[in-house]
Amino acid sequence: MKKIVLLFLFCVSVSFSQEYFPTNTGVKTTKNTTVAFTNATIFLSPTKKITKGTLLIKDGKVLNVGKKITIPKEAKIVDTKGKFIYPSFIDIYSSFGIAPVKRASGRNRGPQYDANRKGYYWNDHIRPETDPLSSFSFDPKKAKELINSGFGVVNSHLEDGIMQGNGILVALNSDASNAYRVLDQETSNHLSFSKSKKSGQSYPTSRMGAMALIRQAYLDADWYSKGYSKNSDLSLEAINKNKNLPQIFNAGDALNALRADKVGDEFGIQYTILGGGDEFERIQDIKNTNATFIIPINFRKAYDVSNKFLAEVISLRDMRKWNQEPSNPAMLAKNGVNFALTTHKLKSVKEFNKNLQKAIKYGLDKTKALEALTTIPAGILNNNKIGNLNTGSYANFLITSGDVFDSKTTIYENWVQGNKNVINDMSIPNLAGTYMVSVNGKTYNLEISGKGNKQKGEVKLGDKKLKSTFSFKNDWIQLAINDEGKYLRLAGTIVNDSNGMSGTGTDHYGNDVTWNASKQVKKSKSKKDAKKKADNKSPKLVAVTYPNVGLGNSFKPVSQTILIKNATVWTSENDEVLTNTDVLVKDGKISKIGKNLSPGRAKVIDGTGKYLTAGIIDEHSHIATSAVNEAGHNSTAEVTIEDVVDPDDINIYRNIAGGVTSIQVLHGSANPIGGRSAIIKLKWGENAENMIYNNTPKFIKFALGENVKQSNWGDRQTIRFPQTRMGVEQVFIDYFQRAKEYDAKKKSGQPYRKDIELEAIAEIINKERFISCHSYVQSEINMLMKVAEQFNFNVNTFTHILEGYKVADKMKEHGAGGSTFADWWAYKYEVNDAIPYNSAIMHRQGVTVAINSDDAEMSRRLNQEAAKTVKYGGLTEQEAWRTVTINPAKLLHLDDRTGSIKVGKDADLVLWSENPLSVYSKAEKTIIDGAIYFDIEKDLQKRKDIKAEKAKLIEMMLKEKIGGAPTQVPSKKHKILFHCDTE
Repeated sequence: MKKIVLLFLFCVSVSFSQEYFPTNTGVKTTKNTTVAFTNATIFLSPTKKITKGTLLIKDGKVLNVGKKITIPKEAKIVDTKGKFIYPSFIDIYSSFGIAPVKRASGRNRGPQYDANRKGYYWNDHIRPETDPLSSFSFDPKKAKELINSGFGVVNSHLEDGIMQGNGILVALNSDASNAYRVLDQETSNHLSFSKSKKSGQSYPTSRMGAMALIRQAYLDADWYSKGYSKNSDLSLEAINKNKNLPQIFNAGDALNALRADKVGDEFGIQYTILGGGDEFERIQDIKNTNATFIIPINFRKAYDVSNKFLAEVISLRDMRKWNQEPSNPAMLAKNGVNFALTTHKLKSVKEFNKNLQKAIKYGLDKTKALEALTTIPAGILNNNKIGNLNTGSYANFLITSGDVFDSKTTIYENWVQGNKNVINDMSIPNLAGTYMVSVNGKTYNLEISGKGNKQKGEVKLGDKKLKSTFSFKNDWIQLAINDEGKYLRLAGTIVNDSNGMSGTGTDHYGNDVTWNASKQVKKSKSKKDAKKKADNKSPKLVAVTYPNVGLGNSFKPVSQTILIKNATVWTSENDEVLTNTDVLVKDGKISKIGKNLSPGRAKVIDGTGKYLTAGIIDEHSHIATSAVNEAGHNSTAEVTIEDVVDPDDINIYRNIAGGVTSIQVLHGSANPIGGRSAIIKLKWGENAENMIYNNTPKFIKFALGENVKQSNWGDRQTIRFPQTRMGVEQVFIDYFQRAKEYDAKKKSGQPYRKDIELEAIAEIINKERFISCHSYVQSEINMLMKVAEQFNFNVNTFTHILEGYKVADKMKEHGAGGSTFADWWAYKYEVNDAIPYNSAIMHRQGVTVAINSDDAEMSRRLNQEAAKTVKYGGLTEQEAWRTVTINPAKLLHLDDRTGSIKVGKDADLVLWSENPLSVYSKAEKTIIDGAIYFDIEKDLQKRKDIKAEKAKLIEMMLKEKIGGAPTQVPSKKHKILFHCDTE
């Protein structure tokens, strides 16, 4: 067997040289490593080309390139007249040659809380020490697929974990050892938000947990680098070792790209970000990151909408994405965002060139496309020896018949490190076109398509297709025609530079015949016709909205000067009701309140017969977030909902349609000490950052009861402390004591390891952060108040607090507020003692009481929930209304800014059709910071527009299907509605 392999290698070597040089000692066979490619159009880089140039390569490198260069006498000369030479492509995000990781076994035994590695970081998902070279195995089959698509080099890494280790740069050279083809063993450092498959360690269970973990790992690495740590940690050493490498972060979509960039900015790191192809939806935010992106082009197929009922389940957003995704690269380029392209996420590498041509059709400039595949990925890796054909660079290049991105262009060869890979035989001419074949006084039309040895022919007589066979091999054409049972067999060769053919043959009767064929030149159309044809072919894109969903805004709302006249104004200030009153809004604030105010240049809204109130505030919500619980530990004070605010959540729009203007997005109740809150204004269409209150008060979620001791988590969840209500108390005491000691050391000026979790808990002790505590049972409510008093602070808000009526006097004495449901009852055992009079009883004891939702459905009708306090407990209308306006504002320490109608406060207002406590009342306009975010008349128009846009997109997709394009089966996406106990 070895002899056969050696003989094969010898033959390959000879086939690449075939040159003999006489010497004084006789004739000696040598391998010719110097090759000159002459008379080509050569792209040294995307923006620099030479015509009729010569590319000279030797020993896998570019020896020289130019128009007039001296060719060594020993060089093999390849005439590439009429051909184009480009640098081979670079895929900067790949796992080529590295086997995917299999999930760790044994996960059914129960949760894993500790790391299973010694000498490494405390969390198994932090694996920066991973070296892919140790498991690298060159894959000839995949290499050939990449080579055939134009790639010469890949940056490969093991895609596993949150910190994944370094990348390696590999030339796709099948005829070399790894020592030669691996160009760089440490090219980049890789991160993601996804856990390692090698470990079942529970933490983190959420995106916000992953972000907190990355932050803590960076802080620990810095601490470690200063020599303060007593332990050896190979992971922290690797973080410090890799910090000067290019940092590549797999974000996967636009929102996660912004989240990754946020973490990077905190530590002075500019990530290169792997996107998801949806960057066009948040293009200005993407641009503001100043990051270079790596963009997949895995455009989705059209949906099969031929079934009317199945078509109805497709969201407008998904329909839009099918239409808009191919424009993403062009949109990035237009906005000056630097990006590379990748085959990542493609089911087959063969789809890459087709999708790239589609992106070009949708507006991507060809020079930008070439940059995205050559100089930009090379620049990301700080490698000037790839992605160009300058002297000294690697001899990685393509030889093509024309523009490399033209669908009609043939890629002949892809040279990698000076090693030739034949894709289509360059010696075989391209015959594609229509020919008029003349034989025996009869004329046939021959249409040839395809490239190289795969060229196919089809024969027609007039408009009638005839059965025929066609082949083109070894410069010979073989054509057989069945003309109504009479056969012609023809053989011939090419003449007139592939514009004609001629030869001999045999007819049906066995007679010799001669034949010839001439290529037909298509008649040029007028410029007007050409333009019309081009316009017809240009893709029709539907407009992007903010956010890019059906009820999104065409333009982001802006603050206006508005005068609302003659309304009944519920001020939420001392139960004050003003009739026939005007309210002037200016610069986002309430400017004047009075009668007969002059409008000036203000937009006038007639409030006659209508009610104007402050916007509703929901103290306890879980909408507008991508995660609710970080359940991996019993304390997760290091995580923050601000990291995962989701500005695209349709429930934001539904809330403003119900008069809600502000919410506290709370962490769930998976652990005694949960994560930090996000307090946001529901500015539909804005990004997450602009929704969060400026100088927001600091809040954190605590929890008591069944959830935190995992009594309803299943039989395997029995090992995390605490498992009893007694244990919950000890968790609080332990963490507060540790935070107290941590804070004392920090204030002492001694070196200390910064701990994000203890920083947040220390803020509670220092009265800089407020607790909202999930609570039900009076004994636990009393317990937490006593623990807080032990450490000299008070609990700000007990939320749910369904047994608050039992301890209202103690809450008042302690200084705690209550945020409760109006009448929820018995949905689990610890709620059995809930009564609908709870809020009224607490209110009469002097407790600040708010009505909250904790539910995406209830949050859009909190006006009706407030009204229930009138029925159950006899609150006045104004007292009831305060439970959803000024009272939650007080609980959130925002009452100086919002929650009531008062001059100087934020213009967060709602105009109601009638008494806002009525089930018949509708929010007609919702104003936030002086901008109209909901208008009931515009809402009706939006719904009509959605119907028309869907119909338009369905027609476009039907056209794709009827035209033979591949489609996908419609599927309905179910949005998870978060609650406290959602895991």
